[in-house]
Amino acid sequence: MKNIFDPQVSNELIQRIEKLTPESKPLWGKMAVDQMLAHCIIAYEMAFTDKHPKPNALLRFLLKTFVKSGVVNEKPYPKNARTAPVFIIADRRNFEKEKDQLIAYIKKTQELGASYFEGKESPSFGTMTAQEWNNLFYKHLDHHLTQFGV
Repeated sequence: MKNIFDPQVSNELIQRIEKLTPESKPLWGKMAVDQMLAHCIIAYEMAFTDKHPKPNALLRFLLKTFVKSGVVNEKPYPKNARTAPVFIIADRRNFEKEKDQLIAYIKKTQELGASYFEGKESPSFGTMTAQEWNNLFYKHLDHHLTQFGV
């Protein structure tokens, strides 16, 4: 798994995002490119803001027990995998705004570095290692950028 905290890897992701246009079409799935960008931002909002409330204790236990390992391991996501309801973007968004916000979050993550994320709590999965955060961020972005052919 590539290291999202490495400036070269972050720049590679940003270059891939820069290849997207408002007309980019997915190779699979139903999201439009602006929705995909907004969808990818949610993982960063969960790390950096309180915009998304923590799941209740039962749901959090279930997520930690049954979902976390699939999200933070190094195995790629399958095409057309189901997503959590909080990650569903039903409305259309402003492509440029979403693209700029996602790039800003990638830069912030890289600048803060792995030490910031070591032991940082995820609202859904509890305390995570920097490697787990890396895998979550990188794997998710790579999956969706590949979905859009970049």
